[in-house]
Amino acid sequence: MKRAVLPFGAAALLAGCTVGPHNVTTQTSLPPTAAANASAAPIAPAAGPTQTIVPGAVVPADWWTRFGSPTLNALVARALASNNDIATADAALRQARQQAAAAFGSTLPQIDASYQAQRIRTSRIFSNPLQDPDNYRYTLHTAQVTVAYPLDLFGAGRNRVRSARAAAEVQRHRLEAAKTSVVANLVLAVIQQASLQEQIASATESVRANRDILTLLQRREQLGAIGAADVAAQETALATAEGVLPPLQRALVHQQAVISALIGQAPGNTLPALPTLAELGVPTELPLSLPADLVRHRPDVRAAESQMIGAGADVGAAIAARLPNIQLSASAGGVADQFGQMFASGNPFWTLAGGITQPLFHGGQLLHQQRAAQAALDGAKSQYRAAVVQAFVDVSDALTGLQTDGVALDAASRADTAAARELTFITRQLQLGSAGTLNLLNASAARAQAGLQLTQARAARLSDSVALFQALGGGW
Repeated sequence: MKRAVLPFGAAALLAGCTVGPHNVTTQTSLPPTAAANASAAPIAPAAGPTQTIVPGAVVPADWWTRFGSPTLNALVARALASNNDIATADAALRQARQQAAAAFGSTLPQIDASYQAQRIRTSRIFSNPLQDPDNYRYTLHTAQVTVAYPLDLFGAGRNRVRSARAAAEVQRHRLEAAKTSVVANLVLAVIQQASLQEQIASATESVRANRDILTLLQRREQLGAIGAADVAAQETALATAEGVLPPLQRALVHQQAVISALIGQAPGNTLPALPTLAELGVPTELPLSLPADLVRHRPDVRAAESQMIGAGADVGAAIAARLPNIQLSASAGGVADQFGQMFASGNPFWTLAGGITQPLFHGGQLLHQQRAAQAALDGAKSQYRAAVVQAFVDVSDALTGLQTDGVALDAASRADTAAARELTFITRQLQLGSAGTLNLLNASAARAQAGLQLTQARAARLSDSVALFQALGGGW
């Protein structure tokens, strides 16, 4: 009995041997902790709320709610439910999971049942299988069950399962990345749309002010206080102010089309309510993942890691393809000329078969396939390292943008206040006849430019806050 157990025990041990690389990893460069802490200084502009960077804080899953707009929250919920890119990524994930399950199923015993009926006429020169030697025309019924089992000695099947499961993990992380990208793009589009609305309002007010000034100058020309050149200069300023509006309006329509696409509807349909720039609050606390946490949580980095694991499994499968392969099979059934007699005494049959195949010569095909798989693994490692480095680049850019946004906001706020005061003084002096047209034109242009810059600075703070949440992986 012990002798009978030994071959099966050896086969079980061999079946547990999986060739190829295991625990595939690669060295990546992490930024120094001191540099990360230096970027975590509070952002405290005089013209806006302070933003505190919290190193090591977890990115909230619903990070967009930190902007304090219920209208924005409703838009994000609609995008997560209806966006086509998310639906595509979700379908790809479901497909990959089913393919992984199918790959695992291929490593299990395969059991098939079959039934066959044949109408036969036998020649007289052959031996008649029937009891009646004069009956040469009969029906033959065959029913059988077949069991086949590939003995996975060197892990070819297990490596294929690992590769398929890694591919499913890639798709899972890509779904998370798609959600992060869609939400971030939607919030950015909403911020840009609100900024454009405010810029259009400022530009419209600038046009109105320039028209009022033109009317004033035309009256003074009629009184002989100024010449036609002054009026022509103001007409030029008015036309310039009017020329600012069309590009802003075109950009506004584009952003509205982007928002429509992100929430899953065609442009031109009625959009739901959109928040104004004043309704969007700057997040007062911003998380900053530690370098190791960022690598573990960012979806594109995790997808690259899973892809690297799958490439390692493909190398193992390519190596196993060059090694012996054992196939076991068995079948049992019955054959009779009557359906009810197939399993009567003497009619059942059974077969046991085992075979081993060792590739000897394939023209170098299997060797080259192994080398190609190894090259793919090297490429996957490089892609993983690139994804890690890009993650830190994105975080660095977002932090730098937030720091400089505070400085830019203060400068734009001071410029807007000063330009508004200057334009008020010059307009009053013009009414009293003590200011020239050139001074008025310069003050009017400076006021319009300062207003646009202030709006853009406010929008930039919001946009770079979104960029940081996205760079940290979106909290999925």
